[in-house]
Amino acid sequence: MKSQFTDLGRRQFMERFASLCLGVRIAANPALAQAAASGGKAKSVICLYMRGGISHIDTFDPKPGKPEMAGVKAIKTSADDVQISEWFPRFAKQMHHVTLVRSMTSTQGIHELGAYSAHTSYFMTPTIKHPAMGSWALKLLGSKNKVLPGNVLINGSPQHPGCGYMESHLAPLPIVDPAAGLQNSAMMNGFSVSDADRRTALAQAMGARFVDHTPHRDVGAYLKIQKEAAALMKSEDLKVFDISQENEKTREAYGKHTFGQGCLLARRLVEAGVRFIEVEDDQNWDTHNDQIESMENMTPSADQTMATLLDDLHQRGLLQNTLVMMITEFGRTPRINEATAGRGHHPGVFTWWLAGGGMKGGYAHGLSDEIGERVAEKPVTMPDFNATVAMALGMDLAHVEHSPSGRPFTVADKGKPVMELFA
Repeated sequence: MKSQFTDLGRRQFMERFASLCLGVRIAANPALAQAAASGGKAKSVICLYMRGGISHIDTFDPKPGKPEMAGVKAIKTSADDVQISEWFPRFAKQMHHVTLVRSMTSTQGIHELGAYSAHTSYFMTPTIKHPAMGSWALKLLGSKNKVLPGNVLINGSPQHPGCGYMESHLAPLPIVDPAAGLQNSAMMNGFSVSDADRRTALAQAMGARFVDHTPHRDVGAYLKIQKEAAALMKSEDLKVFDISQENEKTREAYGKHTFGQGCLLARRLVEAGVRFIEVEDDQNWDTHNDQIESMENMTPSADQTMATLLDDLHQRGLLQNTLVMMITEFGRTPRINEATAGRGHHPGVFTWWLAGGGMKGGYAHGLSDEIGERVAEKPVTMPDFNATVAMALGMDLAHVEHSPSGRPFTVADKGKPVMELFA
């Protein structure tokens, strides 16, 4: 008797099983299928992480004339009908490249929890550590440059989730000081390439028995890291980490602070084919005290760097294939605390943004209410945003990775890409 379990039936079964058990859908949406088939317009990502929870109404979602603004004004931008805070005059001139997502929302109002969800799309649990987006990108898409690391973290904090449960060779390469480049990467004086090759071969020979009898994936990952590090030390591509090769005018344009030089290094890494670069702003946007004074001190450097990065990528023809994203843990309360003159944590609504990489330019998605306290239209969660980024890169949102304990996970958990953000 012929089986009634046809190919279509199998596919329907798998779609329903994945939807119920994993919270994903296997190309059931024609728009998702088409986007996935195209491979995504973005080839690299630069993630700007504004540590501390940057205020949305003092930056990219102002409420003109409202007392919650504490006298801060909104200004016009290069995008019609999109205003931002007067503290970002340079960035305002780049708004035609940018999509603001003003309806971001979360339930995580603690820094560590908010940062973790922003980077991984998952809630923090005591039983497992999830990988950040850069590790997913490297795992699913590989590295465009076969010598350089495909995942780089500049000025990152120790709390960054890194590669989570994934193999250690997928972890981001940490760069503490972008002006100093990649430390301890050059050959020692008097130590030749042949010396390095001979020692590497000796180490591999001595460790072969251990590797053969230890099938744990981290052993293989360590050997892969060792091999890649040795190849990089001998490569001309190593010079990409040396930002002193940039002219002084360019370095000044980005800003001579860590965030500015980090973004300059990120641009160099994109040019060299690095897949995912995250740059953390070393300023603390956790403005519980003296909101206005703090923002006046911090915004000039952030405005300068972000505007220069977008303009530089555009002028070099890189922005169309490079997705720049800005994330933070949460927003800040609309009302300023009378006792501290600052704003508290506010995950109910906040703003993230995207630029380049196939996204719309000069567009504001979603709305917060009249004082920036709640989402009024088109809520977007952190997993939704990250699913959008993953789709822009051409990552398979339905692809399942298993933790060492056998639990299944997808790149953006149950997030659904926001199709309205694509150009």
